[in-house]
Formats: sequence, C-alpha cells, structure tokens
Amino acid sequence: MTVQTSPRLDGVTASPSRFRAGITLAVILTAQLMLVLDSTIVNVALPVIRQQFGFTPASLSWVLNAYTLAFGGLLLLGGRLGDVLGYRRTFMIGLVIFVISSALGGAAQSSEWLITVRATQGIGAALAAPAALSLLTRSHPEGPERNRALGLFAAVSSGGASIGLILGGILTSSASWRWSLLINVPIGIAALIIGSRVLPDTERRREPFDLPGALAAVVGMTSLVAGFVWMPEYGWSVRTVVSIAIGVAAMATFGIIERRTTYPLFALRLLRDPNRVTALLAFMLVVGGQMGGFFFLVQYLQVVHGFNPFTSGLAFLPLTVGIFVMSRIAPRLITRFGPMLVGLGGMLILISAHLMLSRLTADSSLIWLLVPMTLIGVGGGASFLPLNVRILSGVPARDAGSASGMLQTAQQAGGAALGLAVLIAASGLGSNGAGAIEVPAMITGMHRAFSTAAIFVSIGFLITTGMLLWQRVVARREVAAVDAEA
Repeated sequence: MTVQTSPRLDGVTASPSRFRAGITLAVILTAQLMLVLDSTIVNVALPVIRQQFGFTPASLSWVLNAYTLAFGGLLLLGGRLGDVLGYRRTFMIGLVIFVISSALGGAAQSSEWLITVRATQGIGAALAAPAALSLLTRSHPEGPERNRALGLFAAVSSGGASIGLILGGILTSSASWRWSLLINVPIGIAALIIGSRVLPDTERRREPFDLPGALAAVVGMTSLVAGFVWMPEYGWSVRTVVSIAIGVAAMATFGIIERRTTYPLFALRLLRDPNRVTALLAFMLVVGGQMGGFFFLVQYLQVVHGFNPFTSGLAFLPLTVGIFVMSRIAPRLITRFGPMLVGLGGMLILISAHLMLSRLTADSSLIWLLVPMTLIGVGGGASFLPLNVRILSGVPARDAGSASGMLQTAQQAGGAALGLAVLIAASGLGSNGAGAIEVPAMITGMHRAFSTAAIFVSIGFLITTGMLLWQRVVARREVAAVDAEA
C-alpha cells in the first residue's frame, strides 16, 4: 500500500511517518555536529601537528583560523544560496565539499596543504549549516514540535565544541591526529546517502542572484572575522585595524546594496523585529562567554594540572552532559514559562559559573572545577534554545535561509570569533607562540577572562530583561486601548 504525502504551502513535502521524520532529524543533527566539532577537534592535537609539519607559532594558529575564517565569513552567502538553489541541494553540495576536504586533510603532507583543506572545509560548512537549520525549521511547524527539534539542534551546536575536544583527545591519543579529520568521511558519506533519500525537497527559485551583495558580504564578513582572529595574536596592529576597517566599510556597502536591490542577499526586514534583534545580541554575548570557557579551561587543565590531550578532553564531559540533558528539558520549560523567562534563568546560571571559574587557583581541586563546568553546560542548554526560538519565530518561509545564516553568523563570527578575541585580549595572555605560559600568569589571565565572560552574559541578561519589560508595557497598552474602545 502506498502512503500518500500531502503538499505544504511552503514547498516542503510533509513526512509520511514519524520514523521518517526522526531519520531526517538525525541526518541534520549528525551533519551539524560534524560541522561544529571540527572547529575544536584538532585543538588538542596542535602540538603533534606542529612537530610533524614544522609550523611556526604564528602559522600554527591557522590550522584553526582557516576553518573559522571561511565558516564564519561565508555563512550569509550560504544562507542565501539555500533560499535560491533549494535547501536540500545546498546542504548536499556543502556536505560533499566538507567530506572531500576532510579526506584530503587527513592525507595532508605539508603545512600549506593542511591549512588549504581546512579553509575548504569551512566553505563546505558555510553552505551546509544554514541549509541544515532551514530544513529543520521548514520540516517542523512553530510550537512544541519545533522547539523539541531546535532543542536538539541547539544542544549539538553548543555542545559540539566540547565534544570535539573529547573526541580529538581520544583519537589523537589512541590513533593519530589524522583521524580527527578522517572520521568525518564515513559519517559524512552515510549522511549523504541517507539524506538523499529522506531529506525533504525544496523549490529552487528562478530569480536573479545578488552578486554585488554577495561580493560585499564575503569581503566584509571575511575581513571582520580575520581581524577578530588576528586580534589576540597581533593586538591592534596595522593588519588587524586594516582588516576590521575593510570589513566595516564592506558591510556598510552591503547594507546600502541590500536596501536598493529587488532580490537582496539578506532580508533586512528580519531586523525590523526588536525581539529578534535583542535575541541576536544576547546570543552573541552568551556564545562569546562559552567559547572563552573552552579556550581557557583547556590551557588551565594542561598547564596547571598537567593533563594530556585525552584527559583534558574528557574533563569536558560534565559540560557536554549538562547541555544535552537541558536540551531535553528546555522545550517543556519554554512551553510552560515562555522563552524569555527560561533564557533569563539559563543566563543567571552561566553568570554564576563564570564567576566561580574566575576564582580558580593553581591549588583548586578538580571538584571545584567540576561544578562550574556542569553549570556552564546546564546554563548554556537553558539559554541557547530560548534564544534560537526567539530569533527564528515568525520568519517567513521564503527567508528561512537568510534567518539561518544570520543566526549562525551571530554564533560563529559574533560569538566564537569576536567574543573569544575580546576575552583573550582581556586576559592579557595573547598567543605568544613558543613561549610557555607561566602558571601565575595563566591564573591571572583566567580571572580576567572569566570575569569579562560574566560581564558578557550579564549584558545579555539586561538586554533580555529590558525586552521582556517592554513587551509587557506594550501588551498593557494594547489591552487598555481595547478597553477604551469598548
């Protein structure tokens, strides 16, 4: 017996069964996990990679930065390509580029080879990630069903970085650093095969592509991310200032182009909603604080406590568990209390965790470290989903790709790149390359960084609180207006 599917107004064919919907979600989450964890999976292997290829201290950072630069710099373009070419098609193209680059990276024979394929990985990720989120939102209507799916997506997006540290430590210690990249190949191929059969197809738009806007966005976002990446390494040097200046000028040009073109690369109308804009700002601040936690805690574990790659990665297990546990609880909390109150509660937990970490000493026991790391996981899980819900709520089907690119640009460029750069600058540690970091300097730098992270999240808390109060004032005025008319 053939099961008929019913067409939907947004151009996506409805799933014929709950099982198929589950497989579809599993493919999307698996792909997103690969894309996110690749930003950190090679972190713990950097000393081995440096020794094998003879990287200089400055060039070694580009094993990470090449991926961050391409990923964060091209997300807006990737989101729009999904709108125009179709989300399934864009997702599959991006995943193919990512898998091939991973295979080539695992076979790298020189530093230039490795950095090049890491950048190509980032290009594939920038195409696949917005399309993956768009497929998710268009496959799940707004409400509890979408919140549950977004909860898992947010858990994967926020927990993927810590999973990358754990998995990278295991692979580097038990096999080779090359498997940190090669592991993507069989998983990616499986996702491509299954995805080609179960992912919902979306229409391809027959409309002109905004080439000037695309060029301005790529130059602007890439230059901004490059400046953020260089800031910890070189400070406010000529290259940093020029890169950021070019980025600001290009993005200003991008805004002018988008206001005047008939078919813009990015739907500026998405920024007319103050609820969405404030959620984006809070999201960047929360992500920035969390990325700082990953960066500084790895160094603390290895420099102060002498952990090896495997044990330092394993130490992030409580944080990862906290994120995934909350991803299952948060949708029910949002249904009962609303996204704003749940998000505010998560931010309070994060502020407490960052303040606890700002008081770590060289003599602190691992139990004192375990508690705030668990709280970061719980607070992050309770914050990410409500913010994602607010950013994506009310987005028209035609703008799903733009909205997904916007959200992930805020996460990768605004939070991960800029936020981490500010925290490193606040710590005073920088990236001094070959010189070993002394324990007292490490502790002092961590105190400054985690205090700054607490300030980040506190600002996000105040922005969200202000938005909540403003919405309540507006609601009361509307009720009063209705009563007056009656």
